[in-house]
Amino acid sequence: MDRNWYVTCISFNYETKFNMKIILVDDHPIVCYGLTLLINHEPDLEVCGEARDIPEALCIIEKTKPDIAVVDISLGNMSGLVLTETIRERYPDVRVLILSMYEESLYAERVLRAGAAGYVMKSEATEKLVKVIRQILNAEIYVSRVVASRLLKLFYSNKLKKGTFFFDNLSDRELEVFQLISCGFRTRDIAEKLQLSPNTIETYLGKIRQKLNLENNRELIRHAIA
Repeated sequence: MDRNWYVTCISFNYETKFNMKIILVDDHPIVCYGLTLLINHEPDLEVCGEARDIPEALCIIEKTKPDIAVVDISLGNMSGLVLTETIRERYPDVRVLILSMYEESLYAERVLRAGAAGYVMKSEATEKLVKVIRQILNAEIYVSRVVASRLLKLFYSNKLKKGTFFFDNLSDRELEVFQLISCGFRTRDIAEKLQLSPNTIETYLGKIRQKLNLENNRELIRHAIA
């Protein structure tokens, strides 16, 4: 056998080794940069694209056919939950992992209902992200032990349905506003972050107070940070 032919074949097989493709959807470039470095360090994983909003994400998914989409739950004035539901409908083979700054206890059940396969907080991303991606690639679902235990208890008692928790009565946007209030953001700050008008945020706050049976914003803030 020609030794040069053998070396050429080995080189070709190495260069064309199959990698699992991942798209990152986050409106913070520095976050995407760090996640890309972390993921591309793995020999069998690669970031095939980065998107800042829903239209760009769907365009990249259509072109690259990724295995997983890592999605921030807050995309400026858009919602990662809407993107998750759209991916589930249009690209059922693409798994979704939600990566968010928000407390898991508020969103875990909701993102699973939307069709996501897992939820990781950004504060835990460095140590957990690659492990969770591999778990999801193995057709598993990831949530923390605390949330998993709660879901099992709810399932066992036949209560895993919308309305089980007080915040399940809130829309996705209302829940996002509520979470930002709990983080100490003021109305003007929330409006700027979500690219909405202060009047729109006030409307959301009014709806939240009504659904949670709260009399005023002071009581709402006290309830959010409790």
